[in-house]
Amino acid sequence: MAYLVSYADAELFVRIGKTNRHEIGDLTLASRQMKVEAEPLAPVFARLCDACSSVVYGQEDAIQLVVCALVAGGHVLMEDVPGVGKTTLAKSIARLLGLSINRIQCTPDLLPADILGYVMYDQARGTFQIRKGPIFSEIVLVDELNRATPRTQSAFLEAMEEGVVTLEDRQCPLPEPFWVLATQNPRSFEGTYSLPESELDRFLLCIRLGYPPREDEVRMLAAGGAEACIERLRPVATTADVLRWRREGDEVHVDPAVLRYIVTLADALRHHPHVLLGPSPRGSLALLRAAKAWAFIHGRDYVVPDDVRRLAVPVWGHRIRPEGGTWDEWTDMSPAAVLEDVLSRIPAPKLGEGP
Repeated sequence: MAYLVSYADAELFVRIGKTNRHEIGDLTLASRQMKVEAEPLAPVFARLCDACSSVVYGQEDAIQLVVCALVAGGHVLMEDVPGVGKTTLAKSIARLLGLSINRIQCTPDLLPADILGYVMYDQARGTFQIRKGPIFSEIVLVDELNRATPRTQSAFLEAMEEGVVTLEDRQCPLPEPFWVLATQNPRSFEGTYSLPESELDRFLLCIRLGYPPREDEVRMLAAGGAEACIERLRPVATTADVLRWRREGDEVHVDPAVLRYIVTLADALRHHPHVLLGPSPRGSLALLRAAKAWAFIHGRDYVVPDDVRRLAVPVWGHRIRPEGGTWDEWTDMSPAAVLEDVLSRIPAPKLGEGP
């Protein structure tokens, strides 16, 4: 008999730490083995994540999610308080992959032309010339995206969805790979503009780093800061590798039972009593892409239901809207709580089972 173990169960084992086997309860032998040791990464991704962890301390889970988004070809939104390593994480990934990176610092007076570029008349040549903006880079780090006005935020929509920028009547293709890593301050901070649903939907994942564990923060202090550590990083992959990973990751096999599982979860969220707006079909596709990439970076050529369960919160958490307009972070009314409720009520399928 095969047992399906959820990722939430695996996290439970980490929390209970040194609890002896008699206190674990009714967990199966397969469950206990899975909880003792997390699924290892494929060698190249293990090197990439380990190198990044040597600069960004105590954020192993967030690093793996960012690498998953890279392979899936999806953009990442990192929401958290200033100073927890969001910008450092983006710079480290760019250096380890040998990719070009441009940083855009968002402020209320930033204009779309400051991001995209503009067309100007060159009197010497008698022609109009395109001056490309900082968005023309393989990695674009957008700092404090929600400090920009809605008009400026909208400048990213076409680039993130279609990989091109329209200047006047000319379409300018962006480099490949093109990847946006954006940070935003918590919505309660002053001087922020909430991102509209249409822009949030462009981000494959939304993650929060949180504060590092105490011992990791001590290690960070002993290292003297991140900037010197970033300079010591050496590339472990190339642009060609990234493009190859994306092609191979897209070929990961997905059992029909997993496809039905994703649709069932999405439908349950759309009809959840606390949810006004559930994940769209594009959101279902996003979860599928992320699950395939997650399987690929862990060395598998097939998706299992636990991949879907592991990624449901970072992929769908920012895509659902509550009844009443806002989530109450001080109660159980949060995207994660609603998703955990749905995941707990809908059993994971067994691979190969029929409709």
